[in-house]
Amino acid sequence: MVKAVYFAWVRERIGVAEEEIEPPAGIATAADLIGWLSGRGENYAAAFARPEVVRIAIDRRHAAPEAPIGAAREIAFFPPMTGG
Repeated sequence: MVKAVYFAWVRERIGVAEEEIEPPAGIATAADLIGWLSGRGENYAAAFARPEVVRIAIDRRHAAPEAPIGAAREIAFFPPMTGG
């Protein structure tokens, strides 16, 4: 089990702020996980319709889509951030 945490419009589209998920054995990378989540329903498909703009953090460290999720305890998904 891994905690999936969703922020901003990702959270709004999915409808929950966080949840415990158990990805299938073949899910090895953050990109794989996004693909799997996208198939969980229309709300997930809408949240991940443009996966290239979704940012990822694995155990609170920014990660690339090809990053392995391994034994992660928390994976967060959020839109790009701007600063000022």
